[in-house]
Amino acid sequence: MHRPWRALLRRCLLAPLVVLAPLVTLTFSADHRFNVYNNGGQYATHPWRLFETAVATVPPYLALGNFRPLGRMLEWSLDVAAFALTALFGVPATIGLRVISFVAAILLTLAAVAFAEAVVARRRRLFAGSPSVTAALLPFAVAAGLVAAGWLSTTVLFGGLYLTTSALVLGVAAWACRARRAGVLVVLVGAGLAAFNELACLAVPLATVAVLLRGRVVLGLDWRRVLRGTPARFAGLLWVGFLPVFVPVRLIIRQRCASGGCYVGSDIAYGGAAAALPGRMLSWLPPLMWPRAAGGEFPHLAAAVPAMALIALAVLAWRALRGLRSLPTLDGRQSAALAGVAVALLVLAGALAALSADAQRLPVGGGWRDSGLTTVAGSVLVLALWRRFVVVLLVLLVVAGTISAAANKDFRDASAGGRFPYLYDRIAQEVAGFDRTPAGDARRCALRAAFKKVNFSNVERFDVSLDRATRLLDGRRFCSRAPR
Repeated sequence: MHRPWRALLRRCLLAPLVVLAPLVTLTFSADHRFNVYNNGGQYATHPWRLFETAVATVPPYLALGNFRPLGRMLEWSLDVAAFALTALFGVPATIGLRVISFVAAILLTLAAVAFAEAVVARRRRLFAGSPSVTAALLPFAVAAGLVAAGWLSTTVLFGGLYLTTSALVLGVAAWACRARRAGVLVVLVGAGLAAFNELACLAVPLATVAVLLRGRVVLGLDWRRVLRGTPARFAGLLWVGFLPVFVPVRLIIRQRCASGGCYVGSDIAYGGAAAALPGRMLSWLPPLMWPRAAGGEFPHLAAAVPAMALIALAVLAWRALRGLRSLPTLDGRQSAALAGVAVALLVLAGALAALSADAQRLPVGGGWRDSGLTTVAGSVLVLALWRRFVVVLLVLLVVAGTISAAANKDFRDASAGGRFPYLYDRIAQEVAGFDRTPAGDARRCALRAAFKKVNFSNVERFDVSLDRATRLLDGRRFCSRAPR
């Protein structure tokens, strides 16, 4: 790998970590309070059961308007990975889950760089030449958008799942642009995307747009050659595999959920979609996300964490600046194609969110499952259009990343207040450092009693999940006095 690519790889690894580091001790929320323990205890020693359970639960989930067997396998696998960090290193599962989401953010950044280069590079081998200036700056832009903009943001809730899914969407589109072969494997990939989750479905239209714009605008081919090329056949085969799965499933869901009662997270709300779309297409902007993370205020910058983030990002930027002059810049055709693809991705991801009743209730700047893709789309759009005064742009991205790190710290500080975060953190610590003495059992039973007071409806789920985890790790129940 050429030296510029190695330097770019380091930025993809480090820039997201700098911005997300303040969230490393963020407490559990929503289903994470149970899923990491339940899935870790259930599948850590029998991973093949992931596939069996995902297939066996398709009918009941489909009856609730949800069809995500492959996505559910990934979600459970990530829970197992977070639980494994507790088993191997004794760290609380709360930290393990954040580490997994940080890795997913790095994967998203890498996929964003590969996607951008796959669209604009004219060379036959993607990594044979130097990356463009746009790709070199992309890690800073993506990192600045990794803001904890509310409890539904992917940096907070199901980050491992949805940031990885976003990376999958970009990776499939990049693969389509550089495809040299198109066969049965591509059809299977299309079918797999339809069985993954709603976000993954965007890979098929995005790949189609990227292939067409690259062939017609970047490469300057006439439409006949574009449509007869291998990338276009690749995109066509994706549709061949995708539609026979997607269409029947959506018809079944529509029939079963017509009278209501299905999972609200999968509901399609057409009525408010048009009004919500502009907001979802703007919510990737860091200045709009910062108040959502900082409790309605501008993030506090006079603290050690923002100062350390500024130093780290400035060092990365200084090292990047020394090599920028030797990297190629985008010409007019490349910029136009990349901007077009970014707009298409922004519309696709924004429309998916706008069709959700949950996302329609979010304020502008609030994070949701689309946040990973809209952040990449917005970042690519800005970088494609900003072709001069690159040093100024780099400085702005460093400042934005610093403020995003400060916003994440503010979110973490605010979330630590009150009784509930303390309760969930103490539970995670008791699982990680399991005390076999009677005093340890008394502490855990007291935690169970405290949980029962604040969340009585989920106490059975609590017992099942925690018992599975501690029986696997230590051979004992979480609380010996809990009903069996």
